Amino acid sequence: MIKKPIIGITMGDPAGIGPEVIVKAFHQAKLHEFCQPVVIGDAKTIEGMVKLLKLQLAVKAAQEVKNDFIYHNTINVIDLKNIDEGQIKFGFPCKAAGKAVVDYIKKAVELAQNKIIDAITTAPINKEVMNASGFPYRGHTELLAELTGAKDFGMMLASGPLRVILVTTHLALKDVPRHINKDRVYKTILLANKAMKYFKIPNPRIGLAALNPHAGEGKLFGTEEWDEIMPAVIKARGDGIDVTDPSPADTLFYKATFGHYDVIVAMYHDQGLIPLKMLAFGKAVNVTIGLPIIRTSVDHGTAYDIAGKGVANPTSMIEAIKLAAEMTKYV
Repeated sequence: MIKKPIIGITMGDPAGIGPEVIVKAFHQAKLHEFCQPVVIGDAKTIEGMVKLLKLQLAVKAAQEVKNDFIYHNTINVIDLKNIDEGQIKFGFPCKAAGKAVVDYIKKAVELAQNKIIDAITTAPINKEVMNASGFPYRGHTELLAELTGAKDFGMMLASGPLRVILVTTHLALKDVPRHINKDRVYKTILLANKAMKYFKIPNPRIGLAALNPHAGEGKLFGTEEWDEIMPAVIKARGDGIDVTDPSPADTLFYKATFGHYDVIVAMYHDQGLIPLKMLAFGKAVNVTIGLPIIRTSVDHGTAYDIAGKGVANPTSMIEAIKLAAEMTKYV
């Protein structure tokens, strides 16, 4: 019998929709058919969500991943017991939740680094709450990089044929240009090229977005394309990588939807994620490239406005777990 990969699913913000999309993923997708899923979080919260949704699922709390776990119709939870009863209310962010999410992530990384689990899939967190709780990270990606010692890493979102990796992530727009430099762009191109092995694409065609409108229009609208981005392209081509010149993003993404490119390198957060989410919001998967462990995540946030109402869509969570399981084949 082929051993199925063990996927550790962090519960995310307990006040958000993380618990709901996790429980629905177990119920709808029959996760045990392609992996051995285990939730890292709070067993009482998961149990409460099962009851709220009126699903026929058992919740089993444990302190470690066990060989005798039952997976059919069962949610196994590595129970950190870090939430007091009545402390968290759906839809209302609080500092206790901010600390809890960091505990879940740290435990998941520990298990992955010790080869106890094969990959991590994360439910959404609230960056503001995490920072207010004393953990000054811009998001999951930066925390995971610090915990694993990763130096060169990137955030990629994928759905169907459209895959986007970002040169910069969570920055104020006014700060983006000074972070666009030859070394950073070059490293992101390398990460894009590396990431495609998980999609069975050995020699990817990489589309590179310009920073400025019309790729700077011959330096009329900015010089970053000439001074920083094109030198990175030339260096990457010297490594045998198929990457375009910096190209206007408005046409680049249009061509990508028709299969002209296997992956797009975008310069900043909204440049890359607006077109992807326009086409695939709720179905895309967030993948952190460059970590020594596998990590996927949903493409959405905590959605406090619908938390606890039973209406959250689990599609992105299901796809994220499936991709994490698939990625374990190529490590």
